[in-house]
Amino acid sequence: MKPLALLHATFLVADLERSRAFYQGVLAWLPDTQRPDLGFPGVWYDVGTNQQIHLMQLPDPEAGLQRPAHGGRDRHVALAVSDLGELVRRLEASGIAYTLSKSGRQALFCRDPDGNALEFVQA
Repeated sequence: MKPLALLHATFLVADLERSRAFYQGVLAWLPDTQRPDLGFPGVWYDVGTNQQIHLMQLPDPEAGLQRPAHGGRDRHVALAVSDLGELVRRLEASGIAYTLSKSGRQALFCRDPDGNALEFVQA
């Protein structure tokens, strides 16, 4: 059995509205309106053809866990972006910390309001 594609990745969030402010306000992602009622608050974002990031407002079983300062040394999702410079401007304007990739690639890591690590790589 060979995997064919990564369809979605899921992040747990404590406050969905705070998370939406980051994903929709800072990153300018649009929510998928097709998310069904799953019995808990959440939102889906399209991040490529047939690929999504799912946010689920549920209790975090790892609350209080110490995360590495650099997101590249933590579990993370890597996303290709068309304009890394624009992302840098958006993060800086919003006061969101980020670190550059240690690999030398044009990439950066940041965290959402719940500490979930995201990597953004210049396409």
